[in-house]
Amino acid sequence: MKTRILVAAIGLPLLLVVVLALPSVATAILLSAMCVIGCYELFYGTGLCRHIRILIYSALSAVLICFWGWLGLPRTIGQLGVLLYLAALFCEMLAAHTNLKFSTVCVAIFGGLVFPYLLSALVRLRVMDNGAFYILVAFVLTMVPDSGAYFAGMALGKHKLAPIISPKKTVEGVVGGVLATVLAMVLYGLVLQFAFKFTVNYVFAVIYGILGAAGSVLGDLTFSVIKRQTKIKDYGNLLPGHGGILDRFDSTVVVAPLTELLLLVIPFAVK
Repeated sequence: MKTRILVAAIGLPLLLVVVLALPSVATAILLSAMCVIGCYELFYGTGLCRHIRILIYSALSAVLICFWGWLGLPRTIGQLGVLLYLAALFCEMLAAHTNLKFSTVCVAIFGGLVFPYLLSALVRLRVMDNGAFYILVAFVLTMVPDSGAYFAGMALGKHKLAPIISPKKTVEGVVGGVLATVLAMVLYGLVLQFAFKFTVNYVFAVIYGILGAAGSVLGDLTFSVIKRQTKIKDYGNLLPGHGGILDRFDSTVVVAPLTELLLLVIPFAVK
């Protein structure tokens, strides 16, 4: 536990410095590195895709997706990149059709295309107008539900939410996480309104809190299922006490693109 707290105490401020204080390209570089590591963890940590060339293709795809979002390139450029990546995978499958299974290629597509696109929503948030404020919404919606659920579960937890997938999660903990996230979003709205002169819609802030907390639980449980099915404890050991990138940012994979969508459809704070 001490190691976990120490890593969080050092890592979180460093993360915030990169995404808030440094130019937006730093966020793109950081997310590129995280996506590459995530690919490796998904492929080799689980044993689902031990194929070096496919890992290289997927890592390159992940980096390009992050910088596609940072540069704001046209959709056609993204489509071309997707086609080239899929063509490379399909050629590998054709060349090794007796050994390379279609299910392995599907894992590669998730690791090299779906996962980086979802996580790189953080990059797209950062390059929005007032992006430094909006990217914090994704972090609030990712971190607060987990902390709120932990303390509520410790104090009140009696009914298991998904005992086989995640034995420690309780219904009471999830409810506590939702309430904590709603409160955090309202408080963040107050900060934006009075300290930075944003116009805030607090009804939308509540909606963000509810949906964000639900998305956080969904991401957490989904990646837990993968671990259970592949019989591993953690995806990696890059972050002592936390595991790997996929262990620490499993919720963010769902919450980041959800935050992006909500800000585009029902922006809760504008300036």
